[in-house]
Amino acid sequence: MKKQEINWQKINNLLPVIVQHATTCEVLMLGYMNPEALEKTLAEKKVTFFSRTKNRLWTKGETSGHFLNVVDMSLDCDNDTLLILANPIGATCHTGEDSCFHRFTQQGTSHWIWFAQLEQHLAKKKNADPASSYTATLHSKGIKKIAQKVGEEAVETALAAVSQDKPETLSEAADLVYHLTVLLHHQGQAWADVIAKLQERHQGIGLHPEGSNK
Repeated sequence: MKKQEINWQKINNLLPVIVQHATTCEVLMLGYMNPEALEKTLAEKKVTFFSRTKNRLWTKGETSGHFLNVVDMSLDCDNDTLLILANPIGATCHTGEDSCFHRFTQQGTSHWIWFAQLEQHLAKKKNADPASSYTATLHSKGIKKIAQKVGEEAVETALAAVSQDKPETLSEAADLVYHLTVLLHHQGQAWADVIAKLQERHQGIGLHPEGSNK
C-alpha cells in the first residue's frame, strides 16, 4: 500500500478502516485514521485510530492490552477505504466479544469463521491434560494413532458415500475433518497451510476459473 495513493481530500482527512482477523477472516471492528494515525500504525505495526470523540490518536489496546497486530493492509479501488488484516491480542470489542459485529440474527451466518475458531480451540488442546480432553489424548498417543484414526474415518466416509447414506456421509466426513485437523496440528501445521498449497497449485483461479482442470 502506498500512502500517497489515499485521497485524503475526498474523505475529509478521515480514512475509514475495516479491521479483519488475519486467520479467521472475521470482521473485528471499524474505525477511522487521519494521516498521523496511519503513520503510527505503519511504524509500530499496531492499529492506531483517530478518536473523533477524544480528538486524539488512539492505539487499540493501549489501556486493555488487547492490541491489533498488523499483518497486511490494502486500499479499496477508490483509494478511500482501508482494509487491515490483523492478529488480535484478546477480545476486540469492549463488551468482551471477539468482534464488535457479533449481533447476527441467524445462527451459522459464517461457517468459515466458526470453523477457524474451532481449529484454534483444537490447537489449544494439543498440550492439555489427556484426562480432560479426547484431542489431548490423541496427541499423547502420537502420530501413528492419529494417522490410524484418519485412515479409519476416511474409509468410513467413503463407505457411507458408496452406500448412498447421506446423513452418515456427513457424520463420517465431520469425523474425518476433525481427526485430520488433529493430525495437522500434531505436525505443527494448520488448514492455512493446506489452503496455501491449494493456492500454489491453482494460481489465478479466482480470476480465471477455467484455468484449472480440477
